[in-house]
Amino acid sequence: MQHFIGRQPPLNLSKKKKWLASHRKASKERVPTGSSGFQPVFIATGVTMAQQQMPSSQKALMLELKSLQEEPVEGFRITPVEESDLYNWEVAIFGPPNTLYEGGYFKAHMKFPVDYPYSPPTFRFLTKMWHPNIYENGEVCISILHPPVDDPQSGELPSERWNPTQNVRTILLSVISLLNEPNTFSPANVDASVMFRKWRDSKGKDKEYAEIIRKQVVSTKVEAERDGVKVPTTLAEYCIQTKVPSHDSSSDLLYDDLYDDDIEEDDEEDEDDAEAGCQMAGEEGNCLIDEEDSGNEES
Repeated sequence: MQHFIGRQPPLNLSKKKKWLASHRKASKERVPTGSSGFQPVFIATGVTMAQQQMPSSQKALMLELKSLQEEPVEGFRITPVEESDLYNWEVAIFGPPNTLYEGGYFKAHMKFPVDYPYSPPTFRFLTKMWHPNIYENGEVCISILHPPVDDPQSGELPSERWNPTQNVRTILLSVISLLNEPNTFSPANVDASVMFRKWRDSKGKDKEYAEIIRKQVVSTKVEAERDGVKVPTTLAEYCIQTKVPSHDSSSDLLYDDLYDDDIEEDDEEDEDDAEAGCQMAGEEGNCLIDEEDSGNEES
């Protein structure tokens, strides 16, 4: 009798077919079907696989976008260029009332780096802009958007440049402030800077700068109509009513303080009325209020 160590003994053809069929059947029962032949294993952690693999920059941008949608910045409208792309945002800027940009509808594009918020985004106007701190290609020259490097020749302090504590909200506020108050010490558009200084120093008598801005504002109204956007022209329309804060204990404390103040005022009025009544009657001794009595004695 032959012994076979470490391998199956030879089978005849009929037995071999039966043996292969039985192994195939057993394999199908043991291994679930799938594209790779293996059943994937999922661990329930409360977080989806996509969220686990999402870069920190996308998580930060998702939170900022949600915050800006719930509590918008006055004069701005933010929307992603594509829902699947959080690194490119479309920005609509409404010109503030009582300024040269009143009634304007200016569009811009924000592009975020993959290491945001450790590196700043870029902010570029798509609308043609004539401004001392905006380059011809629409890019905004502002300290908050410059990388956090020490560059003595730039004339900027490191604290004025970008740092991870900044966010989209602070950028938008800086941009709207820059539109109304340009920085003429380091202009991106020298001609616009010279023209702005003439307009400012003449207190509006030199109208060349203002006329260019007004022409640009008028030209943006066509695009606003095409986009179906109503541009605010008054302070009431421009100012956005933010979401009412939820009811919390701090509001209760505030209400209690106001309520206590009302009680104290009522008590003071009652005391004044009582004193006035006593004086009119000439019977100060019969008054209910005793100035020498502190009211703390036990009855």
